[in-house]
Amino acid sequence: MGILIRIVVNALAIIVAAQVIPGIELNGVLSALAAGLILGVVNAVVRPVLLLLTFPITLLTLGLFLFVLNGLCLWLTSALVSGFEIHGFWSAIFGALLVSLVSWVLNAFLSDRGEVEVIRR
Repeated sequence: MGILIRIVVNALAIIVAAQVIPGIELNGVLSALAAGLILGVVNAVVRPVLLLLTFPITLLTLGLFLFVLNGLCLWLTSALVSGFEIHGFWSAIFGALLVSLVSWVLNAFLSDRGEVEVIRR
């Protein structure tokens, strides 16, 4: 159940990015859900390999190259999902930044198992 909630969180983050960033196009909720699933797989499988391969560049840029890697992962997701398109390098970078921020905010309300947590004072 937790995986499904995380896919929905990714899909919501992609929907927000498509509404805000002018170079990102999304054709419906099913495309967003597919993009959320593929983005999760890309982040789990491809991103660690890219982090390892580009570690020297990341060190030289003091971590700023991670923005490029996140944009590349989002662009790869758009290449694999029909109905989700990214036009341009900067759209991918800003889209990845916005997807990360929205996912972080939404995941703040989820536990490690994907369940909604009630925050009490």
